Amino acid sequence: MQTNFSPEQLKDPSTARSEQVLRTCVHCGFCTATCPTYQILGDELDSPRGRIYLIKDMLENDRKPDAKTVKHIDRCLSCLACMTTCPSGVHYMHLVDHAREYIEEHYDRPLTDRALRWVLARILPYPNRFRLALLGAKIGRPFARFMPDARLRAMLEMAPKTIPPVSRNDDPQTFAPEASKKMRVALMTGCAQKALNTDINDATIRLLTRLGCEVVVAEGAGCCGALTHHMGKTSESHATAAKNIRAWDAEMKGKGLDAIVINTSGCGTTVKDYGHMFRNEPLAAEADAVSKIAMDVSEVLMKLDLPQGADQDLKVAYHAACSLQHGQQIKTYPKDLLKRAGFTVLEPKDPHLCCGSAGTYNLMQPEISKQLKNRKVQTLEAKNPDIIAAGNIGCMMQIGSGTQVPIVHTVELLDWATGGPKPPAMLAAANGGARPMDIPVLR
Repeated sequence: MQTNFSPEQLKDPSTARSEQVLRTCVHCGFCTATCPTYQILGDELDSPRGRIYLIKDMLENDRKPDAKTVKHIDRCLSCLACMTTCPSGVHYMHLVDHAREYIEEHYDRPLTDRALRWVLARILPYPNRFRLALLGAKIGRPFARFMPDARLRAMLEMAPKTIPPVSRNDDPQTFAPEASKKMRVALMTGCAQKALNTDINDATIRLLTRLGCEVVVAEGAGCCGALTHHMGKTSESHATAAKNIRAWDAEMKGKGLDAIVINTSGCGTTVKDYGHMFRNEPLAAEADAVSKIAMDVSEVLMKLDLPQGADQDLKVAYHAACSLQHGQQIKTYPKDLLKRAGFTVLEPKDPHLCCGSAGTYNLMQPEISKQLKNRKVQTLEAKNPDIIAAGNIGCMMQIGSGTQVPIVHTVELLDWATGGPKPPAMLAAANGGARPMDIPVLR
């Protein structure tokens, strides 16, 4: 694609990067075939190619964003299926991230939009605040149908039936390996996940220590910054990301780290991009070092000696989170691990398509999100599975709200297959939905 940025414009590092991305696009349209919003809406401007044209025009002309441009960019899931499909290697993620930052700085959103985005940015990344908000949403859930704004209804409907108690395993500490030590790793405990589902981190710690990892929860680490980053709130996202970088850098320079383990793939995609995000900032070297050892939990488990399991006689429908298969290009590891542990792994039709969760997308674009959720649930249930497994808390919440089939994180199944407790979600399904509270937290 030909571009016409001025030398003055290209002095801005973000604009210079966007120009590089734009120049790689050859207008082929391959991306339209795998774009979920284009498939649903059928509008060229709701395809990656259409959004690229809108972004190019906006940035090249230093144009104040208009409502039309903002609408179509807001509708983008950032599922990154287009990046997997693109034969030219267009790095759409960096381009749309820059566009969102530009819109945040130059567009005056309606008051209700600004208020909602402000609330989400100041609640979701903070586990204690989020936990309180979930409690309020749970109380207000019966009245959701009376809410005039579909986004407010979606927020109330998102509240889980039960809010898990705080897990002390998420506190800064070190867990010793149960077997001969093979690795020293830092576990990113995240933010929303600590309020929505504490079973995931608990199972991850049990599994890693059982397989010979010393697991560190670093002092000062928290939210990865993804939620605010995708809202275009760069200063806020970088502030939280910087805390992680400093916390993990201290561990790397102290006793050392072989990996930073991330069990929420949406966070993993962002942490692996810290090197780019901080490339022109004082923490550039530390951020790059963090990005280089950041790994999805499935990547780490592939390096460890996961025992070959006996046949579990369970059919597991595996949902591939977009941030894992497209953002990190990890496609087979989770399935390989589940098969090794003894599970029968089923893959739904169109596994490359998004479930509609996408961070805050299911709250900001509830109508489109529900269509994507319904399609995903139908393809998963068509396999008649005993259980659904995924590697991202957002996907788990989204899909779980549309099916009665229990859904758990991949590591919960692997933990169970290697000596841990049965995943609480499976026990809850067997007990008619009541979550048992006597599950051992760590051992």
